[in-house]
Amino acid sequence: MDPSTHQTTAGPARPGAPAPADALLGWWLGALGVVIFAFTIPMTRLASGSLADPQLPAVFVAIGRAAVAGALATAWLGWRRAAWPRPQQWRRLALTACGVVVGFPLFMGLAVTRVDAAHASVVTGLLPMATAALGAWMLRQRARAGFWASAALGTALVLAFAAWKGGGGWQPADALLLGAVAAGGFGYVQGARLSVGGPGVAMPPAEVISWVLVLALPMTLPVAMFTWPTAPVRIEAWGAFAYVAVFSMWLGFFAWYRGLALGGTLGVSQVQLAQPFLSMALAVPLLGESLDAVTVAFALAVMATVFLSRRLAAAPSTQTQRPTQETTR
Repeated sequence: MDPSTHQTTAGPARPGAPAPADALLGWWLGALGVVIFAFTIPMTRLASGSLADPQLPAVFVAIGRAAVAGALATAWLGWRRAAWPRPQQWRRLALTACGVVVGFPLFMGLAVTRVDAAHASVVTGLLPMATAALGAWMLRQRARAGFWASAALGTALVLAFAAWKGGGGWQPADALLLGAVAAGGFGYVQGARLSVGGPGVAMPPAEVISWVLVLALPMTLPVAMFTWPTAPVRIEAWGAFAYVAVFSMWLGFFAWYRGLALGGTLGVSQVQLAQPFLSMALAVPLLGESLDAVTVAFALAVMATVFLSRRLAAAPSTQTQRPTQETTR
């Protein structure tokens, strides 16, 4: 059934559900953010190198990129003449910074020096479930059981792929990657809370990540200076660092947080299920890693669950939902 026809004939969507046009635009903006973020793991690997062939220090790549992005964000906010955050917004900005400025980049950056980009991409494929679960809890967003079933199916496919790719075993670096998943999901949701908050709390999505980076500058700038590389590195490593600083750490969030705000965390977050496979595909030309037919098959299956979960994240039929609303609201 066409969503606009449904809404006209059956009444307004349930409270908290995005309008169909907003949901679609939010989904596409989320997809744009995912494409930008898909470069993050191979670019981080290219910037940091491996234990056998080190390039830029992993801590410098993780924290230094936030310092560079913070400087750009400061200039952008000044050009925009953006208003200073209100007192009630600073706490959520700080929580967002803990997840997306410190936790995710640091854990992931340390991990990719120990495992290849394909392995890291598979494990961080759990990020959509972490984001959706935290979003459902923190933002009080509800979805039909079918949504959770499709999200669980996509996550199960990612786990099955991880077991096949890793020979059925886990490596110590997987603990770092799981820490990155937890931190990233937490940071995404905290940023979304600022983007969709009520009067006095809401902040334009582009300003959310910018103020987060500015808030973190007193920590990121000294760490970047202290960990500045002392040995010569390849020019490709510096180019990869520039990408993760400008796009992964800043511009990608413009699309991502706007997408979460428009389309809802539950539906938009599931687009991330495609990100591991995009990262693996990008690792082929960037890092010389291989991509086989089984990987492509898993990618197609997981991407199918992304589209299915987007449909199932929409509001249930008003005819079946109204009695529930009358008894629970």
